Amino acid sequence: MVRLAANLSLMFTEIPFLDRFAAAAEAGFRGVEFMFPYDAPAEVVAERAKEAGVAVVLFNIPAGNWAAGERGIGIMPDRVVEQRGGTRRALDYALALNCPRLHLMAGRSAGTDPVLARETLLANVADAANLAAPHGIEIMLEPINTRVDIPGYFYSTTDAALGVIAEVGRANVRLQYDIYHMQIMEGDLARTIERLLPRIGHMQLADNPGRNEPGTGEIAYSWLLSRIDALGYGGWIGCEYKPAGATLDGLGWAESYIRQPAERDT
Repeated sequence: MVRLAANLSLMFTEIPFLDRFAAAAEAGFRGVEFMFPYDAPAEVVAERAKEAGVAVVLFNIPAGNWAAGERGIGIMPDRVVEQRGGTRRALDYALALNCPRLHLMAGRSAGTDPVLARETLLANVADAANLAAPHGIEIMLEPINTRVDIPGYFYSTTDAALGVIAEVGRANVRLQYDIYHMQIMEGDLARTIERLLPRIGHMQLADNPGRNEPGTGEIAYSWLLSRIDALGYGGWIGCEYKPAGATLDGLGWAESYIRQPAERDT
């Protein structure tokens, strides 16, 4: 059964962040994800999720100065203290929100020695995994396309991200597979997902080009989601897309998924 989670950083942006939990629930979503919850106290975010009756399934560890264009600091040897402090802050939020997954962003590789960058990332991911494991929380690593969205990101293919995961060697470090990013960088989505399914801890979607909702681009989502379901994927798929218009106006593609009865879990 396909389980969709609304991404509250990109969807329902017509209203304030804390009000988006209820809006997502009213639209039919049973799960939500978002980039960063840190502008509000953890207990406030947790209360909004509880009131709405939605599971928080994923968010990001602090990733540097986002407004200034930073997209993660995990590879930066001079930012290790900041990265690890951010991991601990994220873990506090995850425990308050009962969230089982945290995404650690590597960052852009320009200007950093590649060997030192990799060593730094491995140590930071291992630190996060060690902290999260006793709480049953997984650390996600996501390859991101470097052609459109984040030029210079440290890993842009599944093989590159899986290489880091293998080298870290922690059972709770898993692959975050974003269909949109991997359509741009790799293609062959169905076969790749089937091959990597045991390694995937979370999935996300958007159409391409444009990163808008399914049905606006080239990806045959109706077929692909059915295939993912048939393969036995039981996790959440985050709707990390930018609505082409008002969020509710573009939800027709999701009606059959978000209105069906579903188990409530994380």
